[in-house]
Amino acid sequence: MYNKAITDWLLQGDVAIQYLVYRNLLNESHPNLQAQIAHTGWGKQLLNCRQPNGHWGRGFYQPKWTSSHYTLLDLRNLGILPNLLAAADAVALILATEKGPDGGVNPSDSIKQSDVCLNGMFLNYAAYFGADESSLQSIIDFLVEQKLPDGGFNCRFNRPGIGARHSSLHSTLSVLEGIESYARNGYTYRLAELLQAAQTGREFILMHRFFLSDRTGQIIDKDFLHLAYPGRWHYNILRALDYFCEAEIGYDERMQPAIDVLLKKRKPNGCWNAEANYPGQQHFVMEQPGAPGRWNTLRALRVLGHFGVNVEQGSVLT
Repeated sequence: MYNKAITDWLLQGDVAIQYLVYRNLLNESHPNLQAQIAHTGWGKQLLNCRQPNGHWGRGFYQPKWTSSHYTLLDLRNLGILPNLLAAADAVALILATEKGPDGGVNPSDSIKQSDVCLNGMFLNYAAYFGADESSLQSIIDFLVEQKLPDGGFNCRFNRPGIGARHSSLHSTLSVLEGIESYARNGYTYRLAELLQAAQTGREFILMHRFFLSDRTGQIIDKDFLHLAYPGRWHYNILRALDYFCEAEIGYDERMQPAIDVLLKKRKPNGCWNAEANYPGQQHFVMEQPGAPGRWNTLRALRVLGHFGVNVEQGSVLT
């Protein structure tokens, strides 16, 4: 189904890309490749940045992109082996030292309310790296309490004087990714409630056709069409579509506007370019913006293949 020249080009990339190409595009198991991620390329580079105190950067959340939080999220998204001791130790350290009074992880000394977006991301990698279920229970309790009546989540919902009443695509997607990781890795505490929240959260995204106002039909934010990788906390349509793949959700006609945008971003050579990274200090740059990008090409092909889209014609295969 996939163009051989493109898959061959993808397989010339970092070992993490190679592993994910085999897993997500070619449906082949290559455990030896996965095992190599910690010992070569991007995975090794990230692990080499770990500090003697067990953290990355200056701790859990500083500086932003080089902190333990975002580094652990990067390692999880590389597909590194989940039994990675360095990651498990860092997650345990965060759980032991960074919980707020409301039960969520909270790096702030001045803001007492935990951030639902941050906790969704934390749950994503904590569950992947095998955190003890009992230590995650307060985070699950916190997340369940943060669901809004419209089915999604918003990090401003629990802030005094703000009290957002409309969900955020940023926050909703982060929580959905966390729930998917939690369920996929065999956790059971309040799982039925989380799965129900995932269903309503997906409906919230679909109601907005991934990037359009449910009231006016206009683009909510042009940044939602910006396909930066790593995505960090930022919502974008490719990250959202990739989540629907991971959750094994089938095609819905409300996905089509996002799929159309994705197809328009495809270059004549069959690839998708890397797009500009979000500002801030990084450990290193994985791919140069403006050049053909393996991350975006891999994820776009996975998405289009999962939803049965004919890449050349832009139509859903029946």
